[in-house]
Amino acid sequence: MSVPHSSVPDRSLAATLYRLRWFLWVGVLVIGAGIGTLIAVTRSSGKPVAKAPPPDKGFTWAAGVKRAPNFKLVDENGRPVSPGGFRGHPVLITFMDPVCHNLCPLEAKALSSALRSLPPARRPAIISVSVNRWADGKGALRHAMAKWKVPTAWRWAVGKPAALSGVWRAYGIGVRDAKRTVDGITIHDISHTEATYVVDRHGYERALFMYPFLPQDVRSAVERLG
Repeated sequence: MSVPHSSVPDRSLAATLYRLRWFLWVGVLVIGAGIGTLIAVTRSSGKPVAKAPPPDKGFTWAAGVKRAPNFKLVDENGRPVSPGGFRGHPVLITFMDPVCHNLCPLEAKALSSALRSLPPARRPAIISVSVNRWADGKGALRHAMAKWKVPTAWRWAVGKPAALSGVWRAYGIGVRDAKRTVDGITIHDISHTEATYVVDRHGYERALFMYPFLPQDVRSAVERLG
C-alpha cells in the first residue's frame, strides 16, 4: 500500500508521517500510524532485503507549509552545495549510496527520466546526499554519475560524518551500517531509506516519494509547482 496522496494533507497525518519515517527496520521502513506502508530499503551489495511494493504516488504538502531543512555540504568537485543555493529554482533532494548495485541506480534512472521529460527551463536540480561515508570519494561519485547516466543537473552532497548524519536526521532518513570483517578487511553494508523530496523555489517541501516511484509522478509533482 502506498502513502496516501493529497494536495493538502491533514496536518496531524503529515506530522505522524514525518516522525515515524525516522525508524528504519532491518528490512523495511514502516510509515504512518495505521497506514501500514512497507518501503523497501537498499543495500550497497547483495540483493534488496525486501520485495519492492507498488509504485508510490507520493505524499504532498501545500505551498508554504513545510520548510525544507537547509544544510551545507560539498559536491563531487569539492564545491559548496546546499538547498539554499538553489533558491528561486526547484530542487529534488534524494539520498543514495554511490556504490549501491540494486535500488539506487534504479531510483537514479527514474529521477533522470523525470527530468529529461520536462522542458529544459523547468527542470529542477538534483542534490543526492551520500548515505555511505566510506565510499563517497571523488572517484566513486564520478563513477556512479557516469554509470547511472545522470543529467548535468545532478550534484552529490558529501561531508564529515557528523554533518551527513545531521542531514539524514533532518530529513528522516534511516541509515544502517551492517559492518563486518572478512579476512581482516572491514566491509560496510549500507541499508537506508529510499526517499526523494521535491522542494519548490521558495525552499518548501512539496512532495515526498519513496522508491519505487514512476518518473511521470515526479514530473507531475514538479509541474504542480507552477
